[in-house]
Order: sequence, then structure tokens, then C-alpha cells
Amino acid sequence: MGKITAADIKNLRASTGSGMLECKKALTECDGDMEKAIAYLRKKGLAAASKKAGRIATEGLVSSYIHAGGQVGVLLEVNCETDFVARNEDFQTFCRDVAMHIAAMSPLVVGREELNTELVEKEREIYRAKALADGKPEKIVDRIVDGQVNKYYGDVCLLEQKFVKDDKKTIEMVLKELVAKIGENVKIRRFTRYGLGEGLEKKSENFAEEVAAQISNR
Repeated sequence: MGKITAADIKNLRASTGSGMLECKKALTECDGDMEKAIAYLRKKGLAAASKKAGRIATEGLVSSYIHAGGQVGVLLEVNCETDFVARNEDFQTFCRDVAMHIAAMSPLVVGREELNTELVEKEREIYRAKALADGKPEKIVDRIVDGQVNKYYGDVCLLEQKFVKDDKKTIEMVLKELVAKIGENVKIRRFTRYGLGEGLEKKSENFAEEVAAQISNR
């Protein structure tokens, strides 16, 4: 094992946000290999993140995102444990990124537990009827339906959607990485997405009709 220098520890700390002693231990455990040490700390941090999930988070931010042209807007509340973390750049970047993601991907709810059970059952019935109509054997239909329902969750639940900036991760994975890095529980509490004209009956006219209407009004 090569000698672990103060510069190595500093670089690892800059990459992971972990403490000096944790970085030194990780480099020691990984024989000075920087990539392995980063992976070591990441796994350790994600395990610690799950333990923090039950802690009360009442501080945080209400973040906003307005898409270019003002056609779509999002308001998002993300909670953390302290106002110190609410001012943290990583936390604020996460809030902005998630608000932007919501604007792009239009989730219905934060997590699957918020979905109306009747809506989910209706989807399940539709998938089951389609599977039977396609001639799928009865004994595997339930498995097919479960897979379709899980795909539905991935489409409409924010935490289960693929992150728009990195589709190898879900929003929940990005959230857990943030918790591991900052050392506090973080919760996406609620959001509202506004699309210009949603719910309104829009007038539909082609260009020729519009010109004709203008001429007749002269």
C-alpha cells in the first residue's frame, strides 16, 4: 500500500463531502485507491441515509422553476432538519434540479402511497383485461399485471421517476445521495406544477380561418 498523503485525504473529502477521519479510513481500507475509496464512502453514506429517514425535518425551502417562455412553472417544498442545511449549496441545487425535473416529467404525486387506491385498481383492471385479451396464460397474468403497475408507478410517482439529468438514477436515489452527503434527513414534501392553459377549453382555428375572421370584422 502506498503512503496516504494529506493531499489524497483532501481530494477525497472534496469529492465526497465526508470528514477527514472518514476519508483517511476509507483510503486505508481501500489501499489508497481513490475510486474504491469514493465507492466505499458512498455505500457507507447511503446506509447511514436510510437510518436518518425517520428523523424530523421541518426546515427547508420552497423552490420554484419557470420554464423558458413562461409556459410551465413549478413550486416545490423540500424539507431538511436545520436552516443551516437549507442554505447549503448542494441542498439548494437539489431543490432546483427536482423542480426542473417536475416541469419536464409531470409526475402526479411524490410517492406511490399518495395515489388514489381506486385509480391504481382501475389501472390494474385495464392491464389484466389487456393481458387476457392478448391471450396470455391465466397463471402468469397476475405477474404481468404487477409489472405493468410498477411501470405505472415509475411513470407517475416523482421518487420513482428516472432523473431527467441522469437516467441511470431515480429521484429517490439522488435524494439518498444528498442525505448521505449532507448528513441530514431530507424529504420532498409536496409540489404543484402549472401548465399554461391547463383545464381551459382552447379555441382552435387554422390560419385561413383566422385571416377570414379578421377580414369580416373590418
